[in-house]
Amino acid sequence: MTDSDFLATTRTFYDAIAEDYAVLFQDELVNRPLERAILTLFAELVDGDGPVADLGCGPGRTTARLAALGLPVFGVDLSESMLAIARRENPELRFEQGSMLELDLPDSTLAGALSFYSSIHTPVERLPALFAEFHRVLAPGAPLLVAFQAGDEHRHHDRPFGHPVALTFQRRRPEHIAELLTAAGFALVSRTVREPDPALDETSQQAFLIARKPG
Repeated sequence: MTDSDFLATTRTFYDAIAEDYAVLFQDELVNRPLERAILTLFAELVDGDGPVADLGCGPGRTTARLAALGLPVFGVDLSESMLAIARRENPELRFEQGSMLELDLPDSTLAGALSFYSSIHTPVERLPALFAEFHRVLAPGAPLLVAFQAGDEHRHHDRPFGHPVALTFQRRRPEHIAELLTAAGFALVSRTVREPDPALDETSQQAFLIARKPG
């Protein structure tokens, strides 16, 4: 599959389900104290005057959380429908359409970046290029947070909310992602994995890796 193929498939999927997704995950962080703590830790690790990018921001809920923590954050997403929701709910924040694989940003300009469950549609063979792009845009010393579902078995969603679209949500092994981040030039800061919460309809572990571009 080419970059244009999987990007187009991902964009079409989220354009179709954006409003339903935003309603379903309206309060996505309320019952996730560990996620809130990880985001707070990430915010405290940001030590620079540059902007912070929420890459694959979706409807902007994580972006808004980071803004509330005092970060000068903006969001980037493939889906214009998701971005429309993000702008509607957070008119004071900046949201841009774009691909994480080709960010419209100069080298070494970001004080921090996160990919919060947004790398899960990138084919595994493209992850080195994705992490290399993250490394390119981050300033020396800047942190990166990558969150994803952990495991080996992918989950395919066909016709979600009745929409005629389908997409595979890929699960990764934390040790593999850590190796790829290291190969891209990052230094690993922390690795957190929590067990699935049946109350949240989770079937896999949730992984959170924080790395830093060496200064």
